[in-house]
Amino acid sequence: MLRALDLAEALDGGDVTPSGVVELIAEAIEAREPEIRAFAHLDLAALRLAAGRARTDTPLCGLPVAFKDIIDTATLPTEYGSPIYAGWQPRADAPIVTLTEAAGGLLLGKAVTTEFAFLAPSVTVNPHHAEHTPGGSSSGSAAGVAAGMMPLAFGTQTGGSVIRPASFCGVAAIKTSFRLLPTVGVKTGAWTLDTLGLFGARVVDVAFGLAAVSGRDLRVDGRDFGTPTFAVSRMPFAGAAAPEAEGALEAAIRAVERAGARVVDIDFPAEIVAAQAVHATLYDYEGGVALAWEIAHHADRLSPVLKSKFMPAVPIPVAAYDAARGVAKTARRAARGVFSGFDALLTYSAPGAAPDRTTTGDAAFNKLFTLLGTPAVNVPGYRTAAGLPVGVQVIARFGADDRALAAAAYVERALQS
Repeated sequence: MLRALDLAEALDGGDVTPSGVVELIAEAIEAREPEIRAFAHLDLAALRLAAGRARTDTPLCGLPVAFKDIIDTATLPTEYGSPIYAGWQPRADAPIVTLTEAAGGLLLGKAVTTEFAFLAPSVTVNPHHAEHTPGGSSSGSAAGVAAGMMPLAFGTQTGGSVIRPASFCGVAAIKTSFRLLPTVGVKTGAWTLDTLGLFGARVVDVAFGLAAVSGRDLRVDGRDFGTPTFAVSRMPFAGAAAPEAEGALEAAIRAVERAGARVVDIDFPAEIVAAQAVHATLYDYEGGVALAWEIAHHADRLSPVLKSKFMPAVPIPVAAYDAARGVAKTARRAARGVFSGFDALLTYSAPGAAPDRTTTGDAAFNKLFTLLGTPAVNVPGYRTAAGLPVGVQVIARFGADDRALAAAAYVERALQS
C-alpha cells in the first residue's frame, strides 16, 4: 500500500516529486485496476499535468486523493453508481474537494460507489480475494487504498459504509464526527446520518490526511498521548459476531493490555440500545425522500434492492419518523455520559470477514455510531486463516476525533509489537 504520510514527508523533503508519486500510482493502476475495478472515472493525463504544477510547501504536499463517486467534481463525471446519471457532469466541486485542493492535494479520480451509496454490490472486488466483497458503499475507496492505487480516498457512511469496507479490505479509515466535514455537494442518502470519512494505509496516514484537509490538530505521528483506558462492548443487541471478528477483538484487547492500557467492559444504557433499532426508520424515511425524484421518474432504472427499501407498499409514516428522531436525540444525550469514563470504546468493525460478492456485508456494528455522530476508526492488522482482513473499531465521544485517532494509533502500534 501507498503510505500517505511517508510520501508526504518525501515530497516535503524533495526526495520525490509530485510527478514521481503520480507515476508510482500509474504503475499500480496498470497492474491492479483491470482486476480490482476501484475507479469509476480516471484521467491520468490531467493528473500528470496537475502534478507538474503542484506545490510541495502545502499541507498535503501535492499528494493525490481519490473521491467516492457520490461526491461532486467539476472536472470528472459524478454518476452516483447509477445509470440514471451516466455521464453527468456537475458544474462545481463539492466543498470537500475544494478543501482538499486548497490543502495541496490533487484530484486522483473517482472511486466506485454502490448505487446511490446503498446495498446493491458494485463491480469492485476485494483485493485480497476476488470472490469476496470489498464492502460498501465506499467500495472503490477501500479497495483502491488496499491495492496500492490511492494514498488517500474519501468515502461516506450512512450505515457502515466507511468502517465495514475498511475492515474487509484491511485498511485504516475514520468516519468523522457528524458534520466535522461538509457534506454539501455529496449525494444525500439520509441527511441526519450521512458523514464523510477518509481511508489510508495506516491510522497515522488517515490522521495526517484529515488534519491537512480539515485544518485541525489531528496528527498522531511522533506524539505521545499517554496510556489510554479502553472500554469494550460486544454489543449483543446488534447481533452475533463470527469467530473471526471475536478473534480480531480479542487480539486487540490482549495487545493493548500488554502495552499497559487499562481495559474495562461496559454495557450501554437502554436509551442507547433503543437507538440501534431506529436507525433503519431514519434511513428508510430520509432515503425515500432524498431519492424521490429518481423514484418518480426513473424507477425502472433502479436496482431491485433499492426499490424494495425505498418504494415499499406501506411507506414509513411521518409519525414513526418523528418518533425515531426523538429516540435518536435521547441516545445522543445519553452518549455524553457513557463516554465520560474512558478514552475510547473498542468493539467489532464488522460481524466477520468479507462475505462473497452477492452482498456488501452487514452494518450491524456500525450504524449505532453513525446515528450517535461519534467518530469511529477502523484499525487493521488481524487476518483470518484464509488471509482475509478483519479490523477492530475504536470510537470516542462526539467531537473527539483527535482522541479516536490517538487511541486507534495506540491499538495499531500494540498489534504490531
